[in-house]
Amino acid sequence: MNYTKEDLKAFKHRDIKPEQIDQQLANFEKGFSHVNLSEPATIGNGIFQIAPEDEDRLNANYEQACQTFEVLKMVPASGSATRMFKDLFHFMENYQGTEEEFLEFVQAKGPGTMHDFFLKLEELPFYTRLSATMWNDGKDIDKMIAKREYNEILRYILTEKGLNYGNTPKGLVDFHIYRDFVRTAFDEHIVEGALYCNNGKISRLHFTVSEEYMNLFKERLKKITKVFEKMFNVKYEVTFSIQKPSTDTVSITHQGELLRNDEGKLVFRPGGHGALIYNLNELKADIIFIKNIDNVIPDRAKGDTIKYKKLLAGTLVELQQKIFNYLTILDKKPTEEQLQEIEAFMKQIGYKEAADKSYKDQKERIKHLHQLLDRPIRVCGMVKNEGEPGGGPFWVKTKDGSSRLMIIESAQIDLKDKEQKKIFDHSTHFNPVDLVCGVKNYKGKKFDLEKFIAQDQGFITHKSYKGEDIKVQELPGLWNGAMANWITVFVEVPLTTFTPVKTVFDLFRFEHRNVLKK
Repeated sequence: MNYTKEDLKAFKHRDIKPEQIDQQLANFEKGFSHVNLSEPATIGNGIFQIAPEDEDRLNANYEQACQTFEVLKMVPASGSATRMFKDLFHFMENYQGTEEEFLEFVQAKGPGTMHDFFLKLEELPFYTRLSATMWNDGKDIDKMIAKREYNEILRYILTEKGLNYGNTPKGLVDFHIYRDFVRTAFDEHIVEGALYCNNGKISRLHFTVSEEYMNLFKERLKKITKVFEKMFNVKYEVTFSIQKPSTDTVSITHQGELLRNDEGKLVFRPGGHGALIYNLNELKADIIFIKNIDNVIPDRAKGDTIKYKKLLAGTLVELQQKIFNYLTILDKKPTEEQLQEIEAFMKQIGYKEAADKSYKDQKERIKHLHQLLDRPIRVCGMVKNEGEPGGGPFWVKTKDGSSRLMIIESAQIDLKDKEQKKIFDHSTHFNPVDLVCGVKNYKGKKFDLEKFIAQDQGFITHKSYKGEDIKVQELPGLWNGAMANWITVFVEVPLTTFTPVKTVFDLFRFEHRNVLKK
């Protein structure tokens, strides 16, 4: 591909090599291959349940590790709240206030409707701020609702006229009301850090944020740090990073040409959450929790979240110790009995060997086991599937005939293949993005996580740019292809640990409601 001088300047500015763009264009041309599901991971076949009698031991494992190793919590928080308020935008842009529209508005009742939204408006955690902002402009919400001035109220929620939630990161939207404080999702993660991600003195957290919102997060951190340090008797070390521009991707038009703007400059897009593997790769901690920004819950209901975070981490520590011990054995002269023990252990850590696997000699067998064990490890919480959209846990057949545990999204499989779709639809569990990662090897050295990315597990989707259909490309997802070659262990966790706020209507759900207010 011949690039212009302007193109090459744009690449250099983003620290992108022309070969990366060549590869992206090749991906557009040939597409990404689908994964080959062999079966869903289920209880007893890829998903563990933690027995009550094991809890004390696993907790002790983690408590000890906190004193020996550095633990940290990473939260992808770059998403804006636009999608959260999508229905509000749609209403504001389309509702004209005619009698016919009002009749439709009144008749469409129940959870998730705009009628319900305005009926319960004062229950929302940002209502007090909204009301005060409007009052300062001489406006009374109740009177405006009575006059059916719905769009004006929405303008105060979504635009610079008021709260500006249409241009705010989701992490800084008010989520929960307490007696003397309204907490954002960001605040709740800071609180969680003190409750399970600490060594008794320091709680370390890392947030990946959009560059445009970095200062807003830092301002919020200044406001809340001392309050929570005093409340939980810890010191916080909070760091931020942005998605690297070098992970941005190009798009192509329906004619197959590189997408350019009106000035002829290339249009770049963020590479999706898979780009965050490079941010994760730069973190120095030994044990790293990963959890999405919108999956939080008020203090009154945090019990299961705290309990299972510690149990997942305790499971990671225990498995890691076994793996490190086996790698040390493999470095020496293992006996036949030890080799068989290691081979039997592999299924516990998400690996099934090909039925016809053979070795030319013992040396090759040892080398094979060594490279299977010497990888980063993640323990992933899985909740029972109750119809949530998203990925789940599966056994995936690889090119060498073996099977590995992976988190797979529907976009990664061939949905036209009836057998593959059937396997996908029979998944019993769902991925809530609840990970604990061990990123150092048995010699204490940090893994280079880039070496474990399945580069062929990216995504190509169709989007619109100025009314034109375009093809866009995303990197292998952070917990999908970016970690496909990690040691993967799935553990069932209760649904109470999965309480995401995907839309503003989720804030009306009981788990997010303010039970103190009444």
